[in-house]
Amino acid sequence: MTSHVYPASAMIGDYARAAAGLVPTLAILAIAPVGPVAGALLAGLAALFGWFGLRTALRHATHIEATEAGLTVSGPLGATIRWADLDALKLAYYSTRRDRRDGWMQLELRDGHSTVRLDSRIEGFNELVERSARAAALRGLQLGPATAANLEALGIGNPVSSFARMAGGRA
Repeated sequence: MTSHVYPASAMIGDYARAAAGLVPTLAILAIAPVGPVAGALLAGLAALFGWFGLRTALRHATHIEATEAGLTVSGPLGATIRWADLDALKLAYYSTRRDRRDGWMQLELRDGHSTVRLDSRIEGFNELVERSARAAALRGLQLGPATAANLEALGIGNPVSSFARMAGGRA
């Protein structure tokens, strides 16, 4: 069994961004007289930044355990993915720069009942991706070209193709 969390050092930027948006908008709403249109716009922005801060706090409170049987997410938005029931794996890369040198990855797992999304800031992300990819290979799941390319970028390769070769050509 392995245990994984989002470390505070990885979440501090999101907390700061939420606060940098929420505090000024609430301050303007509380201090300055604003018209109905500006008030609605500022209230919408405050809600957006508040939602982002809440989402960050929920992610930070999340604890993931990976076992031979599956993946268990404990916390406010808990879920369980059993490897034997895994029916989809998607690994996406989101770039923050035009040259694609900086960004993050997101692993999405589904088993028909639950969906779990983990981003690359979680401790042991590569290990979770590799374990998930092995489970997908054992289930014979077909991976999309972007997922296969992202697995290659992590040095994992395409475990579905590797498993097919080991099993005598079946995928």
